[in-house]
Amino acid sequence: MLDHPSKKMRKVLWIALLFVASNTIAQQQESEYSIVFLNKKESAEKISEDSTKRLMEGHFANMERLAKEGKLLAAGPFHGGGGLFIMATAERAVVEEWISTDPAVRAQRWNIEILPYVPRHGGICLVGENYTMTTYDFVRFTPDPMKYNASRYPSIMKKHDKYLRKLIATGNVVTEATFGENEGGIIVMKGEVDRSVFESDPGVAEGLIFLDLKRLYIAKGSFCEE
Repeated sequence: MLDHPSKKMRKVLWIALLFVASNTIAQQQESEYSIVFLNKKESAEKISEDSTKRLMEGHFANMERLAKEGKLLAAGPFHGGGGLFIMATAERAVVEEWISTDPAVRAQRWNIEILPYVPRHGGICLVGENYTMTTYDFVRFTPDPMKYNASRYPSIMKKHDKYLRKLIATGNVVTEATFGENEGGIIVMKGEVDRSVFESDPGVAEGLIFLDLKRLYIAKGSFCEE
């Protein structure tokens, strides 16, 4: 993802998600998913503006192709660099094969993470033709394995899940999902939310869970929100 994608490139990015037939969409709602984090890579080699432009053109063209094929379901950049894909499979090897066709991925412009993606609130929906772009608070929760305590871990995670349910009850949560047992997850919130809201999470407060708060730019409706 570009740190500050141009209007034209944003249009290309999201028009790619409009070519999948409605029956395919229905099938994908019953599928398992993966989330791909394109993490900003501080050590990435400095390249020319022309080289960057060519890589990003290839990046967006590849996204368009993957979307047409029903493989890429949602995507968006983070403010400050990096971004995410949500893919229509839970098979890591398949995801690796799909994204390996991206010239910017091949050029190692990001640190790539691939994780299972299991929505517990909200979902994944392909946007319609009259979509609008929006920005959400995107929070990633990552358990710290160095702080696991076999006797306390289950009770703390129950408190964490209970806290997330309270946030969902406020009506301000767009989606919430996990990466599988003990692997953490994400919550996406409407508007800007003070960091202290997430720091009050018992898992974060007790030092078991690492908190990463970013701003995500994405097509409204990608998480099946109205």
